[in-house]
Amino acid sequence: MVTLKQLAEQLNVSVSTVSKALHNSEEISPDTIERVKALAKHLNYKPNKLAVSLKNNKTYTIGVILPNILNHFFAKALYAIEMEATKQGYNIITCVSNEMLSKENNSLQLLSNGSVDGFIMSIAEETQIKDNIDHINDILNQNIPVVLFDRVSDLIVCDKVIIDDFGAALEATNQLLNEGRKHIVLIGNIEELSVGKLRTNGYLKALEAHANYANLPEILSIKKGESSEERIETLLRDQNNIDGIVAIDNMSGVIALQKAIKHKRNVPKDLSIIGFSDENVLQFTDPKLSTVSQHTFDIGRASVELLLARLKDKTPKNYTTKTIKTKLILRDTTL
Repeated sequence: MVTLKQLAEQLNVSVSTVSKALHNSEEISPDTIERVKALAKHLNYKPNKLAVSLKNNKTYTIGVILPNILNHFFAKALYAIEMEATKQGYNIITCVSNEMLSKENNSLQLLSNGSVDGFIMSIAEETQIKDNIDHINDILNQNIPVVLFDRVSDLIVCDKVIIDDFGAALEATNQLLNEGRKHIVLIGNIEELSVGKLRTNGYLKALEAHANYANLPEILSIKKGESSEERIETLLRDQNNIDGIVAIDNMSGVIALQKAIKHKRNVPKDLSIIGFSDENVLQFTDPKLSTVSQHTFDIGRASVELLLARLKDKTPKNYTTKTIKTKLILRDTTL
């Protein structure tokens, strides 16, 4: 591997001059910069990233920990994080917890040994259910910045990027109430997660505030290991009076639409359906599904921006929770 010293010897200049020339320092003449860069290119010189990291006390690398890479929301968020990180001169190392507390903890320990400057993460399902966040607080106590997005915890004091989950479900439910729907069911498989609880509360609040709504709230909570298709089909088969569905996870809205069509329900004349965004399947639904758009790209970009701002100022103050606005997009499954 070619070193700065070898370049300097061949050019008969100092190591400092070579280093400054490679960084376009104004202290070095344009002619010298051109000669240094030409030789470096000819000899295929590559900077020693480890040495640079040790000198600057920075790796210019971000650790990203996701709960589920097969979930389209997280895959899209990762894409946005990687794009913004690259734009800002950073690389990313990605780990997947597969919704497990132990894997999340192992990923944090693996990367907190100097491999990354900070973390962007969304909390695993098991972590939220057990309410065990000691491993994340341990990282923060080592003065390693963490930005949480989507799934967060009030017990963790750090920068966060969220959407208004409560308000999004409230707006979606109000849309169905304004259509005159009398029996609105909430469907989801994320009720035990922070985002699921907030969306459920938004649905309940909308019904509570609507004076003319006579039915009790009805929630179809699909547990891990249960078949979403079977549970939703049973619901629509057994209850013909359901005329509104708010689906709070990525896929339940699509499944509800498929099962409604199978059971000859006229959508949206007899049944309106609103889901949470999963744009990769919307092109395959007929009619097109009305959804809450989470603006995932904005979530990813904002997460990187907050982490880089924190890396510049690690003082434990002025933590930011940035709320990305959602948008209710009405398509063919609502009136």
